[in-house]
Amino acid sequence: MPNLIATTFAAVDLDALAGFEGRIALVIAQDGKLDSGARRVNRLTKGAVARVIETGELEGASAGKVMTLTYPTGMAAQAIDILCLDRRPSVLDARAAGAGLGKAMGEGAALLIAESNTKIAQIVLGAAMRAYEFTPHKTKENDKSRSLTVMCAKPEEVAPEVATLMTIAEGSHMTRDLVNEPANVLTTTEFADRLKEMESLGLDVEILEEADLEKLGMRTLLCVGQGSDSPSKVVVMRWNGGEKDTAPLALVGKGVVFDTGGISLKPGAGMEDMTMDMGGAGVVSGVMRTLALRKAKANVVGLVGIVENMPSSNAVRPGDVIRSMKGDTVEVINTDAEGRLVLCDVMWYAQERFKPLGMIDLATLTGAIIVGLGHENAGVFSNNDALCDAFLKAAEAEGEGAWRMPLGKAYDDLLKSRIADMKNIGGRAAGSVTAAQFLQRFVKDETPWIHLDIAGVASVKSETRLAPVGATGWGVMALNRLVHDMFES
Repeated sequence: MPNLIATTFAAVDLDALAGFEGRIALVIAQDGKLDSGARRVNRLTKGAVARVIETGELEGASAGKVMTLTYPTGMAAQAIDILCLDRRPSVLDARAAGAGLGKAMGEGAALLIAESNTKIAQIVLGAAMRAYEFTPHKTKENDKSRSLTVMCAKPEEVAPEVATLMTIAEGSHMTRDLVNEPANVLTTTEFADRLKEMESLGLDVEILEEADLEKLGMRTLLCVGQGSDSPSKVVVMRWNGGEKDTAPLALVGKGVVFDTGGISLKPGAGMEDMTMDMGGAGVVSGVMRTLALRKAKANVVGLVGIVENMPSSNAVRPGDVIRSMKGDTVEVINTDAEGRLVLCDVMWYAQERFKPLGMIDLATLTGAIIVGLGHENAGVFSNNDALCDAFLKAAEAEGEGAWRMPLGKAYDDLLKSRIADMKNIGGRAAGSVTAAQFLQRFVKDETPWIHLDIAGVASVKSETRLAPVGATGWGVMALNRLVHDMFES
């Protein structure tokens, strides 16, 4: 279960501030004007808050900057955190300010005095997102207790707004938990079992086992996992919150719980990071959780192909030719280009069974996208301008970097095979583009489609605006907004 900070809401109580023993956060704009709570704290600390303002540090400070006074004289508080934020901030600035608080929070209680700021709920969301920690395997940190009390002018109005936003945080945290989890814990079976548990939220969850996949003809997916003792699976999650006869949006995720590269073995250095190669499936899972929690008025189906890519005497080999569910044959040139083999069968199945009004696949697919875009943007490939533009708009609104990349016949030609319908790689040049071109062969002409290569953004080595080092949960917010914009606005 995602570990969110326990949050409560209360009217402003100035007399309670002196005796509060945790951290107290004040929201102060660049002009340095203090609200009633900040004035009381300033009086209790004999002008300490005013002295911080007089230094000029607030002038020109970006949202998210936090100035901390530790163990302030005249108060029982452990610390006073000053969050720099305008009174009428943008959504992203409000989240950044909250993230500053979330980063500063440790164990114990915190009190946010927000009074009448117009974006209190967004501040709380930022705090919840940034305060995330992955500690289930740290034996001394599993019993951390953290809470946040929000003092504001109209707590009865802010509380339900925060509750809705917390569904986004919970979905993002689920994605992060899945991506951070080591492969000996998050086996293919464990992954599927965790998704099955979401039936309690109202999702319809179906697990297709290897025998089912063999009957369906998902041979490219099965070939990836045939070298592992862990069984390959496809999990189908359906949220039916829209009109009964409306076709769903399909989200498809690559779920390689560990990727050794197979017979085309990866270098040893950094291979431990390949626990994150199920990042696409992790995002799909988190989005479906959010949609179910907030009872989205939309029809969405999430499908994830869950496999493990291991070398063994039974593993698929370079040079093997595999027939896909669609019927096309694929010459496997490199067994480390396995994600597209998983996705192509699940994408075809999604279209055959659900006839979606649009399809979006997500995968930590290529190192080439990191070369091109670094860790700031996911690569976006699409056959439909309207759907693509809607997604890019949603991603920008949520502050999740995304950049459209090209498709074209010249790239497609790089996949020609001498002995099969196509190869699974097109060579070193334009590696992320040829991977997308491979997937496009499994998209029906009538299906609007987006491919998101999230290899550079799913898990990172340095903290981001809303996440610590490790899994980011990138995509949950953007896709949730896209669903809202497409179906609910």
